[in-house]
Amino acid sequence: MGKTLLIGSCEPFSGKSALVLGIARQLMAANQPIRFGKPLATSVEWDPTASPLPEPLIDDDVRFIGATLGLSEDQLIPSLQLLAPATADQRLALSQLEPGKGFEALCKQLQVDSGEINLLEAAGSLHEGLLYGLSLGQLARGLDARVLLVHLWQDSCSVDALLAARDQLGEHLVGVVLNAVSPEGVEELESSVVPALEALGLAVFGVMPRSPLLRSVTVGELVRRLGAQVVCCSERLELLVETLSIGAMNVNSAMEFFRRRRNMAVVTGADRTDIQLAALEASTQCLILTGAGQPLPQLINRAEELEVPLLKVEHDTLATVEVIEQAFGHVRLHESVKATYAFRLVEEHCYLERLFEVLGLPMQG
Repeated sequence: MGKTLLIGSCEPFSGKSALVLGIARQLMAANQPIRFGKPLATSVEWDPTASPLPEPLIDDDVRFIGATLGLSEDQLIPSLQLLAPATADQRLALSQLEPGKGFEALCKQLQVDSGEINLLEAAGSLHEGLLYGLSLGQLARGLDARVLLVHLWQDSCSVDALLAARDQLGEHLVGVVLNAVSPEGVEELESSVVPALEALGLAVFGVMPRSPLLRSVTVGELVRRLGAQVVCCSERLELLVETLSIGAMNVNSAMEFFRRRRNMAVVTGADRTDIQLAALEASTQCLILTGAGQPLPQLINRAEELEVPLLKVEHDTLATVEVIEQAFGHVRLHESVKATYAFRLVEEHCYLERLFEVLGLPMQG
């Protein structure tokens, strides 16, 4: 099999796309041509009642990464299947777990000795895609590819998932990158935990600190998830929200609290005009009003002056907060500012020269 590297994870939204971006840019900087794709698409807008799957099937993540890196259309590897209820129904009806038509063609495509390095992003977890024959393990064996895992690190209990992956992937697993480590814990992890993991047969190729920016969500995504009414500043929905604040205290306490936060979404009752005005004077990316009542004209005017989107939702405050908290860290990397940060994060915290050496990738520029 040609030079093919699978980027996988034990759970979704672990940072695969960020790692792909960083690895790809390093390879391209060394004049190594690359191709990129996701054998199992997970992010495609498709209405099964209106049309068949598009051909070629290119995942939205693949298109974004391709555009960010300046890849041509023929450097984007089409997906074989889309992870969706309709396609899962079809696969279940077939009662087989083979990857189906297209997999042999993919193998042949990757075997072409064109000098290109194939980067493939696997599904979200170790088991996702089994029904399609396109899980991480199935791909690694079917393509005879090496696997690099990116793994969210919380504490030493996080090792269990890595050990399970090691047992499933065997010799295909080249190593891991630990992600979302508390910034104050990076040094200790590198000095004590990394050697212990290496002793367990888990080579570590990076320890990346947690990034509020990469976990952030656009105001537009919050509008979509909340079904919110945009009262003003609909042209500012690309703003990124990194933190969440609830305006339920007295205004003096709220002002002090808001000063310590940055790039907030502030959720407060529609009747709390004092809190709303205080939030607008802080680092607020959007103001979300819950409950009965409409925002006062002076609030709308001030929000327009400061270009802060004002949203109105039907949910109560608790339900609104739950939706927003679920969004953090569970959105696609589809903003250029995140891509730029991902480049730097991987460059500064991953040991890519060592990875490329282990993979036998020529890195002379």
